[in-house]
Amino acid sequence: MKSPLFLLGVAAACAAMTASTRPAARPQDPAPKNATLTAVAGIKVGHHTLTERPTGCTVVLVEKGAVGGVDVRGAAPGTRETDLLNPVNTVERVQAIVLSGGSAFGLDTATGVMRYLEERGIGYPTGVIPVPIVPAAILFDLGVGGNPRIRPTADCGYRAATAATDGAVAEGNVGAGAGATIGKLGGPGRGMKAGIGTASFTTPDGTVIAALVAVNALGDVIDPETGQVVAGVRTPDGKHLADARKLLRSPDFKPPTGHPANTTIGVVATNARLTKAQATKLAQMAQDGLARALYPAHTTVDGDTIFALATGERRDAGDVLTLGVFAADVVAQAIVRAARQATGIPGYPAARDMERK
Repeated sequence: MKSPLFLLGVAAACAAMTASTRPAARPQDPAPKNATLTAVAGIKVGHHTLTERPTGCTVVLVEKGAVGGVDVRGAAPGTRETDLLNPVNTVERVQAIVLSGGSAFGLDTATGVMRYLEERGIGYPTGVIPVPIVPAAILFDLGVGGNPRIRPTADCGYRAATAATDGAVAEGNVGAGAGATIGKLGGPGRGMKAGIGTASFTTPDGTVIAALVAVNALGDVIDPETGQVVAGVRTPDGKHLADARKLLRSPDFKPPTGHPANTTIGVVATNARLTKAQATKLAQMAQDGLARALYPAHTTVDGDTIFALATGERRDAGDVLTLGVFAADVVAQAIVRAARQATGIPGYPAARDMERK
């Protein structure tokens, strides 16, 4: 008998099969709320996309606050406020998480989200003024689609926060996934388009665990259910998938010159009640899903970072063991969806384009 997670993955794959031949980036139809990060009550998601390059940012709002954790596994991260999330440090609850393109420049988007929250009196109580707690992580997309001086700003973060909703979540070439690409292990001209993906799972007792991931990896996206490559490094003629697992083992393989910059970043969230240390463990276990669905993962040129949020809507303490297992599952599903929901742009075909060949 197939598991509910397997059936969810199959449904997600079927929903992703619509194709587009337009070269410009275009978001797909939003995924249903009950299959996305917003399945966790109290969470809103907003995107802002700059079509000029493309790039953008994605904001996860928890205006009532949520206990936060983080796991930074890649060796080339770009982050903000991750030290604050260390369980030994004081502040436990955050009001937003920001995922952004634009490399380190994109960290400025969190300033706009802080402004949005400050205007509404939301933040950590200091006795003087509430200070919004907004951790963030970025991915490198400056080499995609044109002028690298076009990148997300504080205004983009503000706009994404303003657009945030607890409804269906757009996937593919939107927000932080607008300029996300994969398969750069083979060198210039052999990569593919990825983007934003999201997935969720609800246990029989009503505990929800969900993920949203912006996929910008050096290597391939692998479907853990089948072991098949979904998208990634193409063969030199660009017509087929090379399979990074085989490529790395080939005696003829030569790593790409220079230092291709990448990074997959995301958020897992649950309605369970967790401590800060437990939220950190949840983020650590969620990284297992990244390792299942990306090959290779956590490399020297990826800054792979996963945040965790626990809203505590359910009064019972969460079981971190089972939550962590499910977190890895939904992260892997979200990564596969990010590849399947993406639309090709010039120089970077998407999975749907390869399937038509």
